[in-house]
Parts: sequence; structure tokens; C-alpha cells
Amino acid sequence: MITNTHSVGIVRDAVIEWEYKNNIFDPLPDEPNVFWALPVVAETYDGDLNDINGFHVKKEHVFDALNNAKSGKVDEGNVGGGTGMICHDFKGGTGTSSRKVTVGSKVYTLGVLVQANYGIRRTFTVAGVPVGKEITDLMLEIDPVKKDEDRGSIIVIVATDAPLLPHQLKRLARRVPIGISKMGLKRIKNIEIHPHGQ
Repeated sequence: MITNTHSVGIVRDAVIEWEYKNNIFDPLPDEPNVFWALPVVAETYDGDLNDINGFHVKKEHVFDALNNAKSGKVDEGNVGGGTGMICHDFKGGTGTSSRKVTVGSKVYTLGVLVQANYGIRRTFTVAGVPVGKEITDLMLEIDPVKKDEDRGSIIVIVATDAPLLPHQLKRLARRVPIGISKMGLKRIKNIEIHPHGQ
């Protein structure tokens, strides 16, 4: 799940309750109603554009998201968790970089979902060109005291149905921070790589 910083707890709790109510869990031996779960809930801070302390994310929103999850095209831009995002002093959001890859006679999917909420304008590059230095108008004036500080966060989820070995999955995951650095983030810290297989 992906949510804002102050809603991680309620989203985690709601996922566990949803799993229990829908009987989507592996019970412990000899205990049909006992299980343990550690849902992964990623977060980005959206308090500049959202009333983050209003605690507007409720259990019902989590249930609704899980009940309506589907395959296919992902909504992009100013939707869901992407609504409160700012990226390189532009309006940020949710995006994808997914593709089909043909290996021999087989076609595999490489899915990438990004929620971008980081960076300052002057470090923004496109294909190595420092366009952020040239686009100096239309700047957001949210935090004038720290407007030149490179900060924020980004969530990148990579998934594939390709039959990769653990070391190959790790290599795939390590391409994520390389891609982020090419967009103009000066320093990358707190990166967690979790290769979980297919």
C-alpha cells in the first residue's frame, strides 16, 4: 500500500483486518483463526499540499482500494497518493515506466510504478540536459526558508513475471537509484532494496 506519512498506521491495521475478514491468510498450524501479517506500507510526505494532520485516510478507504484493485492500466498523475506530491518544484504525482520485453519466443512484463516527491528545480535534468536551470518561472513558494534544500522522497515499485534469479532481481532493483540520480537528485539515502521474487 502507498499512503501519506501520517496514515501509515491506519493503512497497515486496515490491511490486516481486510485480510482477516476476507479469509486471505495462512493460519498457523492447529489455529484456524490465528495468523501473522506484516503488510508493507510505503509513504511520502504530502503535508505541503494536503491537510496531513486532518487524518482523512480511513479504514474504509483502504478496504475500497483493496476491493477494487484490478489489473490493467494504472491511473497516473494527480490521483490517489500522488495527489499531494511535488517533484523538482513542479506538481508531482504517480507515474509508470512499464514495458513488455521479448526474450526468445516469450514475452514478459516489467512493471514500474513511481510516486515522486523530491528534488529542487535547479538539479532537474532530462536526458542529461539541465533543463531545471532554464525553467526558473512558475516556482512553488511553499517553504521559502528551505526552498534551496534538496529533500523529499520517492517510492519506486518494480515487478516482473520474468523468471529471474535472486541476484538478477537485485541487479534490477539497483537500477532504480541510478535512474533517480539521472533525473537530478544530488544524494540518495535510505534506499531499501527488497527482491522478493516474481
